[in-house]
Amino acid sequence: MIELEGVPELIDPVMVAAFEGWNDAGDAASTAVAHLEREWKGEVFAALDAEDYYDFQVNRPTVWMDGGVRKITWPTTRLSVVRVGGDKPRDLVLVRGIEPSMRWRSFCNELLGFAHELGVELVVVLGALLGDTPHTRPVPISGTTSDPDLARRMDLEETKYEGPTGIVGVLQEACTHAGVPAVSLWAAVPHYVSQPPNPKATLALLNRLEDLIGVRIPLGELPEDARAWQVGVDQLAAEDSEVAEYVQTLEEARDTAELPEASGEAIAREFERYLRRRDGGGPPGGHATADGEGPSYLRDSSSERTRPPKPPRADPEPDKGDEDSTED
Repeated sequence: MIELEGVPELIDPVMVAAFEGWNDAGDAASTAVAHLEREWKGEVFAALDAEDYYDFQVNRPTVWMDGGVRKITWPTTRLSVVRVGGDKPRDLVLVRGIEPSMRWRSFCNELLGFAHELGVELVVVLGALLGDTPHTRPVPISGTTSDPDLARRMDLEETKYEGPTGIVGVLQEACTHAGVPAVSLWAAVPHYVSQPPNPKATLALLNRLEDLIGVRIPLGELPEDARAWQVGVDQLAAEDSEVAEYVQTLEEARDTAELPEASGEAIAREFERYLRRRDGGGPPGGHATADGEGPSYLRDSSSERTRPPKPPRADPEPDKGDEDSTED
């Protein structure tokens, strides 16, 4: 039994989780939860025992000085709670940590114990994978669930992914078996510029989360950071004609595939989001890929900038199903 002291009774709580590592291309997902903690001043109320779940040779502790006293921060997963105000206030339980090295089933059971004690009504797990998507277009976000009823009610896809999975997929399935409604939101990060941070992907995840749980999320400087990130990648791509040609190929494939959506539900969601913000009064390691493989990027050693890798000279063919063959 998990004893929670100092945590008030929560209002319609939703658990939002993200984990650094294989499920977190460009650090997009973990940065999204960190943004929520920062903007809403989340208060940590629990942390999982690092000894139980982490290999410290893989995820090493860090030493730091506090007023002349040496202290150690251990890699772990922490839980915080924030209250979102407005006409219909609700609470978010934020889970941020590192993908565990071992005992994944116990790890998920411990998180589900917290969810049960806090009366969590929905678990949303954020993830990011590498895909054949151009950085110049809106970031594809896939929302998946194993619950057919939840898929219909929340306009999500029923997951059909088969292949290697990470803690995001394992936690979602643990929720399903425990009878806790669970959703995964995945951002597709361009594989040719996978080095973190990726504020554009983080922003896209937060926008989709906002739609899903019906709260207005303050975005702070994220929109400006996303624009600056895209300008920077534009400049890097322009330095190499082969990369520029490859990006153009991805753009053409993406535009052709998404013509129907561009005139339908996507525009409606953007307009609804605009109305919500206007009415609110003011601006508001290796990684998973669609086929289960690891990342690929180059670094410019002279400037420490991330450079897109040169694609094969033959015209590349975009991987079919890249945007909807995500992990569960």
